[in-house]
Amino acid sequence: MAVMLTEKAAEQVHRMIGERGSGIGIRIIVESSECSGLSYRLTFVDQTEADDLTFESHGAQLFVSQKSMVWLEGTEIDYIELEEGSGFDIRNPNVTHACGCGESFYV
Repeated sequence: MAVMLTEKAAEQVHRMIGERGSGIGIRIIVESSECSGLSYRLTFVDQTEADDLTFESHGAQLFVSQKSMVWLEGTEIDYIELEEGSGFDIRNPNVTHACGCGESFYV
């Protein structure tokens, strides 16, 4: 199984890289949360790193370190637009509990 972007998320990645003027994709990182548990961070990628796993969805590249992949297997990243704002929506089937703040999760 892999990590993937929906078509809408891939379109957004292409748009953001175009606006930025450089980059080859985005990276999803799992790290310790300031609140509790773990949290996600998305960053632009200009060059790959030695332990990167690379996934392509709808022509957009998504990079994940082997360390983060442990928590991300089967994850789908979508892009949503709501009245309150828009952003990437990470749907991780491994999450067993999310913190009340909405920023942290547990697997």
